[in-house]
Amino acid sequence: MTFVVTDACVRCKYTDCVAVCPVDCFREGPNFLVIDPEECIDCSLCVPECPVAAIFPADEVPEAFRQYIAINAELAPQWPPIIARKDPPADHAEWAGVSGKAGLIER
Repeated sequence: MTFVVTDACVRCKYTDCVAVCPVDCFREGPNFLVIDPEECIDCSLCVPECPVAAIFPADEVPEAFRQYIAINAELAPQWPPIIARKDPPADHAEWAGVSGKAGLIER
């Protein structure tokens, strides 16, 4: 099992999770983070660090967000690792409560 970043991260892109990852499995895109399923060691340290509850174990991803399992697997090899916390985008708070953001992912 691996962990999956889902909808709540799109356009929020908080990076608190990155700071606690012992294997640097997060990858950074323009407005979203993903977890590399090949690198994740299933430690779960990232889950409580996410202020918008965007991270789930793959086998517990809510049905509405199941597409993110494939999105994480697709984008992880394409995006560079992120290994240190960064400030979120200036408009992150406006997007925190918005759902259905998969179409907004900048690839």
